[in-house]
Amino acid sequence: MHFDLTEEQQLIADTARRLAEDKIAPLAETLDRGEGREAFLANLRLLADNGFMGLNVRAEHGGTEAGTVAFALAIEALARACASTAVTCSVSNMVGEVIQAVGSDAQRAAYLPRLCDGTFAAGGFCLTEAGAGSDPAGMRTRAVKDGDSYVLNGAKLYITSAEYAGVFVVWAVTDPEAPKGKGISCFLVEAGTPGLVIGKAEKKMGQTGSATNEVLFQDCRVPASALMGPENNGFRTAVGELAGGRIGVASLALGIARAAMDAAKAYAREREQFGQSLADMQGIQWMIADRETELEAARLLILQAAWAKDQGRPFGKEASMAKLFASEAAQKATYTALQIHGGAGYIKDYPLERHARDARITTIYEGTSEIQRLIIAREVLKAV
Repeated sequence: MHFDLTEEQQLIADTARRLAEDKIAPLAETLDRGEGREAFLANLRLLADNGFMGLNVRAEHGGTEAGTVAFALAIEALARACASTAVTCSVSNMVGEVIQAVGSDAQRAAYLPRLCDGTFAAGGFCLTEAGAGSDPAGMRTRAVKDGDSYVLNGAKLYITSAEYAGVFVVWAVTDPEAPKGKGISCFLVEAGTPGLVIGKAEKKMGQTGSATNEVLFQDCRVPASALMGPENNGFRTAVGELAGGRIGVASLALGIARAAMDAAKAYAREREQFGQSLADMQGIQWMIADRETELEAARLLILQAAWAKDQGRPFGKEASMAKLFASEAAQKATYTALQIHGGAGYIKDYPLERHARDARITTIYEGTSEIQRLIIAREVLKAV
């Protein structure tokens, strides 16, 4: 198997790393305190200017057209600096891919250039509801056809970037009599549409620089042209895009874990106890060796899933494996790094407690670890 990156992939990885180090990392602590929104939005625009908001969007629509491997490398580099920035970029790329995959020519022309060039600070992915998280087919948001319009009513929960997203991809039930999951459609709703209400901001444990809100639809009227793809066929789109999104979350988890282990290795080399550095102690060496091995395995799983997607091959199982393994490895890596720091790791002067908080959600969003195990088991048992 050929593991070398293409020249374009290496360029994107290098550019992401440079922007992360120069512009994004210096803001991470400020964002974690709930401050620095204007600088954050400026960094999102900078990422758009450098092609990171449409990495898998075709050039004719303003995208970079670099593929999923490049996307995974970029998200890892960004997350190494700031998980809040990385998740915003990842979700915006998901929105762009949905529009490209099932949008009409007019929808692609209207929305993709603005998403890719930073006219829209971000995109919103409105799927989860209070009673439909791991089971999105149980959603209750309704879209009722009324002449040449649809009227949306309902509430979506935990929507990333809702406060500054320029466009939302929204799933709603259009045929309540259809079997579960069969009567769901997908719509494009622009920010500022009457009846689209951005609800309260969630107070989160981690990734606090990224806005997460409830999004309400209160007699929100959109034109019939806002429907993406065939009516009642939207759930299949949601499932497919969640698989792609899991590559992003896996990459994000890996980036956070890499940052934590970088800090742990540096601290172990400089901290002395009992007349020697921590790095010279076999117990610490074994902790580092185990975590680094797991992170390298996570990297290979991510690249395998990304490569399969780029090749047009089935990749759902591979994406779930990558997301499961990388997110669980990130929990161990961040806590191991914190442990190596000892008491210092528990203090906000060091970044370890932020990395640990930021990593925790990666086993939950885009499908919990338990859901990933169900998907993997279902797929591997099909082959028996």
